[in-house]
Amino acid sequence: MSHVDEVAILRRRTKAFLNRPLDSLEAKDYDVASFLSEQAVQLYLKSLLLEELGDYPRTHSISTLLTILGKVEKYKNVAKILEIKKRERSAVTNSSKINRFI
Repeated sequence: MSHVDEVAILRRRTKAFLNRPLDSLEAKDYDVASFLSEQAVQLYLKSLLLEELGDYPRTHSISTLLTILGKVEKYKNVAKILEIKKRERSAVTNSSKINRFI
């Protein structure tokens, strides 16, 4: 499978995951909505890395994916935002871990 095909698949899956959290929010399933949103972000970041670098790490860490993406010239501003928003990033990461394992 070519990178272009895999990028398209990741983007299609991203859209599918983005539609589901809205239903979960309406049902007041906030932990499920959070989890599905996180999955969508991971898939989209992986699609960007695959498109720009030809590969992506097999990780579920949004922070790791964003850090790698911030090293790509086109996305240098991501690194700056990550530095500025450290505390918020930490809160989201901790919330995600709690929702996943409880």
